[in-house]
Amino acid sequence: MDSERAAREQAVTDEVVASFGGAGSDRYRELMQSLVRHLHGFAREVRLTQGEWDAAIAFLTRVGHLTDERRQEFILLSDVLGLSMLTIGINMPASAGATESTVFGPFFVDGAPEIPLGGDLAQGAKGTPCYVSGQVRAVDGAPLAGVRVDAWQADEDGRYDIQYEGDRTQGRGWQRTGGDGGYRFWSVLPTAYPIPHDGPVGELLTAAGREPMRPAHLHFKVAAPGYRPLITHVFVDGDPYLRSDAVFGVKDSLIGRFTEHTGGTAPDGSPRHGRWTQVTLDLVLARQDSS
Repeated sequence: MDSERAAREQAVTDEVVASFGGAGSDRYRELMQSLVRHLHGFAREVRLTQGEWDAAIAFLTRVGHLTDERRQEFILLSDVLGLSMLTIGINMPASAGATESTVFGPFFVDGAPEIPLGGDLAQGAKGTPCYVSGQVRAVDGAPLAGVRVDAWQADEDGRYDIQYEGDRTQGRGWQRTGGDGGYRFWSVLPTAYPIPHDGPVGELLTAAGREPMRPAHLHFKVAAPGYRPLITHVFVDGDPYLRSDAVFGVKDSLIGRFTEHTGGTAPDGSPRHGRWTQVTLDLVLARQDSS
């Protein structure tokens, strides 16, 4: 590219960057000026064509049209581009001994029901019964009582309740830890499933030759005053998609052992008939001011 053309292109970038110079917020100015530099740099690096730009605008428009209170296509886009996990890494640096964070995902719903300790989170969701338990504690080992623990998951068909027609609530709920920091509930054994791929994000994956699969997992969201909020999963050991998660969310420390049983007595003392499983996962929180 000749120097005259390069100068003209740089002048456009410089003009746009300067237009944000009078922003009332230093942070807003920093974000927007950096965004402009990187976007313009990308366009120059790949020599973006008008047709490609039009296709990108059409793609983002479809992402927006598909997003509603039941489906978040923008979160899916962020997830499959790895931006969600990168943002988590930036904002939740590793704290020795604390449970690692992973992606939030698009299927959390406000207003899930409260489940008593030892209660039924599945609420009719299809699948092999699974007893889930553990302790919420601080890095120093102190149990954290009265902490809210949200959990949600797909059923054995790989679908969340909000992916079904109608107004069902299954496979999700929350409870508060007991005096020993413990939480416990019955749910179903998680199964692998594809992220929604019938929309523009699915087209992106297909064009890239990528699979839409997520390994089997159970979501957790934990919040306690004075501690960093925790968004995490427990993944099923041995799942074939652990090394090819469509949203890059797997961390070795989050792979749990789901023990299989037939009949017998469950940890809560209830008699069981047929196949059931159990997993234990302690959720360890870092203090808000820790680095």
